[in-house]
Amino acid sequence: MAYGTLVGVRVLLVEDERRLAGLVRDGLSGEGFAVDVAHDGRDGLWMATENPYDVIVLDVMLPRMNGYTVCARLREAGNWTPIMMLTAKDGVYDEAEALDTGADDYLSKPFSYVVLLARLRALVRRGGRERPVSITVGDLVLDPAGLRCRRGEVEIALTPKEFAVLHGLARRAGEVVSKSELLAQAWDFTYDGDPNIVEVYISALRRKIDQPFGRSSLITVRGAGYRLEAT
Repeated sequence: MAYGTLVGVRVLLVEDERRLAGLVRDGLSGEGFAVDVAHDGRDGLWMATENPYDVIVLDVMLPRMNGYTVCARLREAGNWTPIMMLTAKDGVYDEAEALDTGADDYLSKPFSYVVLLARLRALVRRGGRERPVSITVGDLVLDPAGLRCRRGEVEIALTPKEFAVLHGLARRAGEVVSKSELLAQAWDFTYDGDPNIVEVYISALRRKIDQPFGRSSLITVRGAGYRLEAT
C-alpha cells in the first residue's frame, strides 16, 4: 500500500452533516483515499464491523448511536482500526471522553482540512495495533474501552466523569496528578467552572473504590494534587 500518496487507503467517514461529509469525502478522494460514508452511528458501526478500513473518521454527535458508543463497541469487539474522532468543544462532549472510549486522536470542530489530512496520514502510517484493554493498579482494574471498573472480582459502577477522573489517575499511578490536570482530563481545557468540582469527584470515588473494600488507594497530596496507589 502506498502510504506516501495514500492511494488505496480505505477510509470510513461517519458524519451526519451531509454537506460537511460531502466536502471531506471529495477532498480525501482527491488525495487518493477510497472513502465510504455513513450518516448515523448504527450504520457506521455496521460498516466498520463488516468491512476492513485503514482509518475511521467518526463524529461524536450522531443520530441513532453516538460516536463514543460506536468507538467503545468496536474496541470491545477487538477492532483496533485507528479512529479519528470529531468533537465539539462547546458541547457536552470533550476530548478526554473521546480518548477514554478508545479513539486514537481527536479534532475539534470547526477544523482545518489541512490538519485533518495531516493527522490522517499519521494514523495510517501508524496502523492499527492491539493495545491493552485494561489498566491495573493493584487489584483495581479499569477497562477504558468499556468504561468498566472493578476491584478484584467486584464490579464498581462509575459515572462517565468519575471514570474519566479515575482514568487520569490510573494512567499515572504512583504519580501526583494536579487538580488542573484532572480538570483537563475529565472536563475540557476551556472549563471555567469551579475547580473544586474535582474534590467532589475524588470524594465520590473514595466512597466507591476504597471505603467498601477497606482501602486507602486514593491519596490527597496537600497543595499538589492526588495520587492513586496500588494497595
